[in-house]
Amino acid sequence: MQLRIALIGVALLLLGGLFAVGWFNHDGTSSFEAETHVGTQPNTAVSVRHVYLRDCATCHGADAHGTDLGPTLHGVGTAYLDYVLSTGRMPLENPDEPIVRRAPKYSAATVGKLTRYVDGLAGGSGPPVPHVDTAHADLALGGTLYRLNCAACHAWSGDGGALLERSAPVLHHSTPTQIAEAVRVGPFNMPAFGESALTRRQLNAVIRYVRDLDHPDDRGGTPLWHIGPLAEGAVGLLVGVGAIVFATRWIGTRT
Repeated sequence: MQLRIALIGVALLLLGGLFAVGWFNHDGTSSFEAETHVGTQPNTAVSVRHVYLRDCATCHGADAHGTDLGPTLHGVGTAYLDYVLSTGRMPLENPDEPIVRRAPKYSAATVGKLTRYVDGLAGGSGPPVPHVDTAHADLALGGTLYRLNCAACHAWSGDGGALLERSAPVLHHSTPTQIAEAVRVGPFNMPAFGESALTRRQLNAVIRYVRDLDHPDDRGGTPLWHIGPLAEGAVGLLVGVGAIVFATRWIGTRT
């Protein structure tokens, strides 16, 4: 008799636990939130909503309207969200730490899911992730546009540069999609370039040129690590003119 009562009690506890789990999964959670899971550690999975609340909501708010620690995410669009997540600029461990490129905290699949979730939470407005196609892009046109619009901050070689109280990042680590996203949304200190400033054809040309900077065709001599014209002029002055002066002195010296 006691054994039967104990078995009935265990069964009731199991049923209560299953009911509690089902109630938790449906307590204010949409079907997307409940069914979309992302892996964070081996053999574990959590909902994308949990990832947002854990890593993003402290600064951007549970409803993505922002807080004193971070701006609103309404209206930023998937292009911005994918850019900051895929380049590791977000999330930050501390709101005061610098926003620089780091190794991404999430996998590419998780970045995609989190981007869609936050965009839906923020109303689904803002620039989308651009479509990039550089197969037939004009390299020469891209070079001209890059020198006119980008080289002043990112340097002619794409190595980045220091500006007043800010810096422009190196471009060699960026994927074509990340370059397109940065151009369209203008993250942080960078200005945004819409379709009226750079058409899709022109943007594809710029992206091809930036990617070409990784392996430039250096003609006419040693590239000198692509430091720039100042270094090349200094080497020419010190080495070239120095050699001429030495040769002149050696020829004119009496023996």
